[in-house]
Amino acid sequence: MIKATMVLEGGATRGVFTSGVLDYLMEQGLYTSHVIGVSAGACNGADYVSRQIGRTRDCTIHKEKEYNYYYGFRKFIREKSLMNMDMIFDRYPNEFFPFDYDTYFGSEMECEIVTTNCETGQAEYMTERHDRERLMKVCRASCSMPLVSPIVNVDGVPYLDGGLADSIPVSRAIGIGNKKIIVILTRNPGYRKKPTSQAAANLYRRAYKKYPELVRVTIRRNYEYNRQIRLVEQLQREGKIFVFSPRIPTVSRTEKDYDSLMHFYEHGYQQAKRRHRELQEYLEGSFMGL
Repeated sequence: MIKATMVLEGGATRGVFTSGVLDYLMEQGLYTSHVIGVSAGACNGADYVSRQIGRTRDCTIHKEKEYNYYYGFRKFIREKSLMNMDMIFDRYPNEFFPFDYDTYFGSEMECEIVTTNCETGQAEYMTERHDRERLMKVCRASCSMPLVSPIVNVDGVPYLDGGLADSIPVSRAIGIGNKKIIVILTRNPGYRKKPTSQAAANLYRRAYKKYPELVRVTIRRNYEYNRQIRLVEQLQREGKIFVFSPRIPTVSRTEKDYDSLMHFYEHGYQQAKRRHRELQEYLEGSFMGL
């Protein structure tokens, strides 16, 4: 195990790029001492800690209808959710694609899952070392996108998608103190998040009027995201962090097409394979940056 921190951005199905990178690194036996996962990155992070090569890929990319977790429009209206979260965080880990809880809980790796506290609007970096149900509930909270997923209560506190408050937790990683930080992004280099439209802001205000701090952080998300990505770019230029990011057009966060998703996954896998020596040089201290 390498004393380093792995930072995993979210992005729903764009997370298959991350899956490809991590699957190759796991095949090479490269594991870091700390992992911080946001939204889809939390699921990738959990499977990295449980050392389950291919699990996140298989959960996300499949043709069998029985594994489909997207609701149609009518069910979306009734369930108030775009995705069947019970399928993803109950039947998947406990039935269809068994999650190795024993390896996860027995690991020496520290895994933080980023959530957004609806009451405070602040990011929280949650862990779970013993309770299977609570672990999946925390992952579910981290992945629950606003407007299209219900709020998740953990220990009596309401949470939503961790990416609302901390999309790319590089500052959190720096605070941990490891000198080496690996960041896996799911957006192309140079991407900037556009300001929230007035229409979307009004939707947030109506949907979450009980949580003004959540509304505030959600509407201002683009400012914080763009600040974080500028920090990532600066640290990358200085050779202080190592960054993986897609070099081909990204899939949408709700992409369903099997071939498109597999292509994006393979892009991540091949990039990790191509840059493996470069990553080793960074971890050994001889990396000079870009």
